[in-house]
Amino acid sequence: MATAHPSEHPHIVVHAPALDGSRRVTSGDETLGVASHTDDVAELLRLADLYVTDVEESDLVEWQGGGPDDWPGLHAHHED
Repeated sequence: MATAHPSEHPHIVVHAPALDGSRRVTSGDETLGVASHTDDVAELLRLADLYVTDVEESDLVEWQGGGPDDWPGLHAHHED
């Protein structure tokens, strides 16, 4: 009997950047946290026991409002 692929990994969404450049990360209806870099996305997924080896290329991660290299506003506001 053929079954649909089990939803071992829920659909992960990295939302469009906020005004400060940070991006909300959700899994279904649950907010996992706010990221300011792709490494943050990977860490949020790890903390949620969702081990995605490459968040930039994974089919499990949907990038809205720009890809994994789009973090507008964050680089312009570094404090010295």
